[in-house]
Amino acid sequence: MFDLAGKRALVTGGSRGIGRAIALALASVGADVAITSRKGDDAEPLAREIRAMGRRSLALLLEVRNAASIRVCFDRLGREWGSLDILVNNAGTNVPQDLSSLDETAWDTVVDTDLKGVAFVTKAALDLLADGGRVINVASIYGVVGRVQRVAYSAAKGGIVTMTKSLALELASRGITVNAVGPSLIETDLTRDRMARDPAFREDEVARTPLGRLGMPEDAAAAVVYFASTEAAFVTGQTLLVDGGTSAH
Repeated sequence: MFDLAGKRALVTGGSRGIGRAIALALASVGADVAITSRKGDDAEPLAREIRAMGRRSLALLLEVRNAASIRVCFDRLGREWGSLDILVNNAGTNVPQDLSSLDETAWDTVVDTDLKGVAFVTKAALDLLADGGRVINVASIYGVVGRVQRVAYSAAKGGIVTMTKSLALELASRGITVNAVGPSLIETDLTRDRMARDPAFREDEVARTPLGRLGMPEDAAAAVVYFASTEAAFVTGQTLLVDGGTSAH
């Protein structure tokens, strides 16, 4: 099951954290994987790791907020690979602010990266995306439920949830499925730093999670592999919450 041998995938923001786990998971079931990052070269160690698994891999420069960067990235991908089977829109950011402290710069950074970037990267991918392909967006539990200090983030991730539905309808005629994965807090290097500074934050997150632990990058990656597979061929327009039961409250 979940055999992706011969498939070509692109994972945006794939050099670390959830994106890294997604790239490795796709490669582990046979896919060739291109990885983007805002610097480009910091994705090369992961690309080498994937090539050592016997897969093809590219490290690509991509700033999802910049139209020229998107064009250059997909021009290169087209020259190198010619076509694409799986697009994973993972690149994202967050600036925790409540409404009273919200500023326009932070809002634009979050919404342009997390929402606008998904739309325009997907648009650019259409010329390469094979019929019957897969688009998988990384949303968040906070695109479905609310949380304090997530004003811009929830707006952007909620937009991904509904945009996923619209894109699923638009691309269905080509047999392309569009789905989203909505993780809760995932334990990565970045979140570990915050939790080390504030142990109470970690305790609160675990206490809110019925399964009694934080999510790991591999938990989110497993959901992406499912959506990328032929086993999910009749699933589109859906958001799968990978949250340890938190949204069931």
